[in-house]
Amino acid sequence: MEGDQGTWSALERHAEALSGTRIHDLFRQDAQRARHFSLQVNGLLLDYSKQLFTPETMQLLLRLARERELESWIDRLFAGDEVNCTEHRAALHTALRAPSDTPVSVDGANVMPDVQRQRIRIRLFVNQLHRGQYRGCTGRVITDVVNIGVGGSDLGAVMATEALAPYRSNAIRMHYVSSIDGVHVTDVLERVNPKTTLFIVSSKSFTTLDTMTNAQTVREWFLRHVDDKDALATHFIGVSSNEAAMAEFGIIEENRYRLWDWVGGRYSISSSVGLPLAIAIGMDHFESMLAGFHAMDRHFRQAPLEANMPVLMALLGVWYRNFLGATGHVVLPYDHRLHRFPAYLQQLEMESNGKSVTRDGEPVSWQTCPLVFGEVGPNAQHSFYQLLHQGTPLVTADFLAPVHGSAEYPRHHDLALANCFAQSRALMEGQSAEQAADALRKQGLPEEAIRRAVPHKVHAGNKPSNTLLFQRLDPHTLGLLIALYEHKVYVQGVIWQVNSFDQWGVELGKQLAKELLPAVTGHGKAPELDPSTRALLDYLRQARTL
Repeated sequence: MEGDQGTWSALERHAEALSGTRIHDLFRQDAQRARHFSLQVNGLLLDYSKQLFTPETMQLLLRLARERELESWIDRLFAGDEVNCTEHRAALHTALRAPSDTPVSVDGANVMPDVQRQRIRIRLFVNQLHRGQYRGCTGRVITDVVNIGVGGSDLGAVMATEALAPYRSNAIRMHYVSSIDGVHVTDVLERVNPKTTLFIVSSKSFTTLDTMTNAQTVREWFLRHVDDKDALATHFIGVSSNEAAMAEFGIIEENRYRLWDWVGGRYSISSSVGLPLAIAIGMDHFESMLAGFHAMDRHFRQAPLEANMPVLMALLGVWYRNFLGATGHVVLPYDHRLHRFPAYLQQLEMESNGKSVTRDGEPVSWQTCPLVFGEVGPNAQHSFYQLLHQGTPLVTADFLAPVHGSAEYPRHHDLALANCFAQSRALMEGQSAEQAADALRKQGLPEEAIRRAVPHKVHAGNKPSNTLLFQRLDPHTLGLLIALYEHKVYVQGVIWQVNSFDQWGVELGKQLAKELLPAVTGHGKAPELDPSTRALLDYLRQARTL
């Protein structure tokens, strides 16, 4: 990025000119600021007024987006062009939730008939399971489904299954295994009966070490309890782009669900990777979620940049990251059922845009993805909110909340909403020394005690946040939210000129783990190692003899 010329430099100068400006002063200057800087899309409200920016800021950011050819990059994404430049692939997750009568081409071929075939297969299978028509090797109905995956083959389905708990079918109990430590798979296997359990092995390559290690463990466990190799055909399903590997594992053809190389793992919940979610909530609700995805896709593709929700969120993120010095971004849902949503977004954002070279392979000279974290808001208020309010890092925040709670205790939800609104206000307003002193005087403290206490009571304020409100947490709304963040990440990748669809940093760790495994097990020699890793291996060997 041309850091010393054009719009980028204008934004740097503009940031300096706004230094010392407070967000609440902008509300005094514009009594309609909340109305001017909020946007509604399909029942989803984004209030982005509690951020330090002016109309001039937004015009400069929009100018930067156009200089980065954002509109062209959006068209390329939906057209199936090779936007994943390092792996020479399209990133066409939007096709997975597009209407079946809308042609979408990759390499000149319309992929929608194949997408529709997979969707029909999933519907038929889910209906069979829910009606008790799909049975295990002994003729008993399936009562439990275990999904074995990691990363994109796990996080999305886990998050959405938790988020959509009120829509879950009572016919099937869902379980997820992802961690390679052996504890996760042990805990799940202790809760299920092999003769009434279906296992889904979900891995795009069907070679991922974590997933395949757990899958082999489950396979061996199953055969110990059901001494019949033919029974594997009934109890194991595969989701992958690697047909041969699924067949070698023992998964029969009718139990293989397809992935395409143009579907990235962290963008795959609307594909066959979403099979466990479809089983959990039923296909009608799953397709309602797909409709929510598509509604946001359509908005992202058609809305002008200045009224485009993912674009606005992305540009404000760039503004704070690159020009105002924000180091982190926090996601704070005020609905416990979204408790896995921050973890889902951690992968989506940091695996996509945690890059230090451009699409052309040149080192970046600007900051890219911030650290992303989060927690359910009411819990986070009693942990890391302290840092948000009085810590030294500048962290941007997204508050998310439904207007109507899904629990049977409306008073609790009202309290959660009051806290949500109060926290975003407190971040913006802060508390001055004078305000702190006045509050302490009202408590009757002597002046000397007030003098000592005041520095600890000051909140700098001027901390930015978005607030996202929606009617209720249902499948359609969840689809809207996921797609919103997917497209926000893509826009930021375009602005930062990075490839948002590869993850070579993840691959390096996997490669080194394979090389170290023989030394860890004691069945081979380690490669050339650094002194620290060598010392850790030595300690491990000694400790295992005790």
